[in-house]
Amino acid sequence: MSADVQAPEGNALTKAVGGTGGFLRDVRAELGKVTWPSREELLKATRMIVVMSIILGLAIGWMDLLLNLIFVDAVAALTR
Repeated sequence: MSADVQAPEGNALTKAVGGTGGFLRDVRAELGKVTWPSREELLKATRMIVVMSIILGLAIGWMDLLLNLIFVDAVAALTR
């Protein structure tokens, strides 16, 4: 399963630049294989993420308020 890969000839700088160029070519080839969502799918997913973020933010806020009332205010009342 091993492939015979030959290192580029030259000094460290030319090897790095050659490796970078190969990497960028590979990235471009892979991006061509991607199935991109349609505009409608993208907007639907974006709306869902925004709504879920708001719901999660509200839930965390309510839990923080409740735990603050339970622990901070209850402990303060006990020490009076």
